[in-house]
Amino acid sequence: MKQFFYRFLIELTNSKWSSLLIKKFANSNFSTKIIPSFSKVYEINLEEAEKKADNFASLHDFFVRKLKSGAREIQHISNGVISPVDAVIEDIGKIKKDKTIIVKGKTYSIEEMLGTQDTLGQYDGGTYLIFYLSPKDYHRIHSPIAGEIIKQWTLGGKSYPVNKYGLKYGKSPLSKNYRTISEVRTASGQHVAVVKVGAMFINSIILSHGNETVSAGEEIAYFSFGSTVVLLFEKDALKMKENITAPYHVKMGELIGEFMNELL
Repeated sequence: MKQFFYRFLIELTNSKWSSLLIKKFANSNFSTKIIPSFSKVYEINLEEAEKKADNFASLHDFFVRKLKSGAREIQHISNGVISPVDAVIEDIGKIKKDKTIIVKGKTYSIEEMLGTQDTLGQYDGGTYLIFYLSPKDYHRIHSPIAGEIIKQWTLGGKSYPVNKYGLKYGKSPLSKNYRTISEVRTASGQHVAVVKVGAMFINSIILSHGNETVSAGEEIAYFSFGSTVVLLFEKDALKMKENITAPYHVKMGELIGEFMNELL
């Protein structure tokens, strides 16, 4: 019953018109009036932002804010994997032989998430990580590794919530929501899929990196509102740091693991 009621409310509000209205407000000059209260409620550190609070043109402009140089430390090691975002790592697990993962008790199809057979086999038996960004978080997405962006593609239409209630009651939001996938390959051939999943109402994932190669910690995209990033690694590729267990708060640039078979 809870699941039916939750989905009914989301379907009722997740329409083209409600999305347009919210998007219009978020991009309006009037929306700047709620930035101070929003920052206070979510305890956002405004000192980290590149611009001062009264210099943002809209609430959307505030959501996609850049940080001052040096606000995040990129923890470089030669075979390291860093967090691509400020977020909570909600789940860590193995990709099953039937190409599914289980998140919050719900089964998700990796094949449906990626929408392609071309790269699917590379992640059989691999590792997945789910990063949830709340409205308070810095919304720009950075590469977790150094390498070559070999493919990027977009899937999905509507976007359902990706918070704990969305993951529990929603219609498989991680594999059905509007999403953009970037596949990055390291110099020694390791593949990582960076799945950027849109949040409720506004399907806005902007790719901000135009080069074929990328450094660890280099910006590749940004969200307009809170959302989720899924990282997929190949089998026996990733060794997580021992102290990281879900849920785990992480900052962009923080070392979360390393490649076990990477050429040093």
